[in-house]
Amino acid sequence: MDKWKQKERPLCLERRFEFDCYEKTRDFLDRLGDYSEKKDRYPDISFGKTYVNITVRPLDDDSRELTDADQKFACEIDLLSE
Repeated sequence: MDKWKQKERPLCLERRFEFDCYEKTRDFLDRLGDYSEKKDRYPDISFGKTYVNITVRPLDDDSRELTDADQKFACEIDLLSE
């Protein structure tokens, strides 16, 4: 979780993943897509040739804090990048 940044407005966790080449970026995006479908939870994603920016928002849109489930989801995304 140390590479994730928590923002307050809007409340979210953000992280940038960097890769050596497009193939590794694409592989990560494929794993993330499969995992998101499995969990039925979809982070906001933007990407380029060698990077992916991910934003995880609280499951409850009206929430004023990030839950353990939100942080766990972010940690599980970290594992996909390894």
